[in-house]
Amino acid sequence: MQEFKPTEHQHVRYNPLKDEWVLVSPHRCLRPWSGQTEAAPDDQPPDPLNPLLPGATRSSGQRNPNYTSTYVFPNDFPALLERVPDPPPSEHPLFRSSAAKGTCRVMCFHPDSTMTIPLMTVDEILAVVNEWVNQLKELGRKYTWVQIFENKGAIMGCSNPHPHCQIWASSYLPNEPRVKERCQKEYFIKFKRPLLLDYLKEEMVKKERVVIQNAEWVALVPYWAVWPYETMLLPINGKPQRMTDLTDEQKRSLAEIMKQLNIRYDNLFKCSFPYSMGFHGAPTGPSAAPGDSPHWLLHAIYLPPLLRSATVKKFMVGYEMLAQSQRDLTPEQAAQKLRECDDVHYKAKK
Repeated sequence: MQEFKPTEHQHVRYNPLKDEWVLVSPHRCLRPWSGQTEAAPDDQPPDPLNPLLPGATRSSGQRNPNYTSTYVFPNDFPALLERVPDPPPSEHPLFRSSAAKGTCRVMCFHPDSTMTIPLMTVDEILAVVNEWVNQLKELGRKYTWVQIFENKGAIMGCSNPHPHCQIWASSYLPNEPRVKERCQKEYFIKFKRPLLLDYLKEEMVKKERVVIQNAEWVALVPYWAVWPYETMLLPINGKPQRMTDLTDEQKRSLAEIMKQLNIRYDNLFKCSFPYSMGFHGAPTGPSAAPGDSPHWLLHAIYLPPLLRSATVKKFMVGYEMLAQSQRDLTPEQAAQKLRECDDVHYKAKK
């Protein structure tokens, strides 16, 4: 009988955070590629009409201040509003609806449209982290979930290259955190320890999926990663359940590892690496209090779409949409490729 080799033979891996499986098919990396390719993301010249620039007038008619660091404003086209009527009670269990209230904000990272996280200084990124904490403190007093997320690059549907993220706060717990809440609580009840803390302990011993680490954080490719170069940021020290629990040292180290991880992303294919990223922590709301969710560990997730080069994107279609997620490159191979990338940005060498 042939010996199983994880880099050659297909297998499925379990994601305990979401109670789901991913199919790993490493042998498919050998197949020739003849499908569609995306144009390499070139540097875009600054747009003088960019509505996110300091002093610019947005489509809503609102004028941005001449900001010099971060700037937060209400989304001009929000998906969630605070004052809307509730739907009527459901009359059939198969046709249920419920109230959905909230608010959406946009946060500019930097006044310069040519900047991205790997090109910003650690102090500039730290200002972003501190504002994230401020936003979570404010919105978390009222809303059950505050989702901080960044879509970077046109491939990810970002229509404006200006460095920015979005913050959506909702009166309900969305699907992804709702599943993570259940899975982590079930694990904690069974083992009396946080799931991600146990997972991190094992990863720090194995090291095969660790990309980089510093004094407070580790960046790794999860064992159950779906996207080719998906990574997770986890705090090494303490048990922060929410971003508001972070110490000053953890916040600065977070800024440092975000910069280093994104430098490696950009250096991998010599392009401004696209992704969707965001933070998951314990639910918030009026009843939330420090230490009330011992089953949670704050973490960030990066979900980049690129697979083979700056021009080849991984699509989630067909089997992924109808059966389960599938990946070709193993998480261990992805971590090794990212580890081998230079820690100096390729643009800094020109």
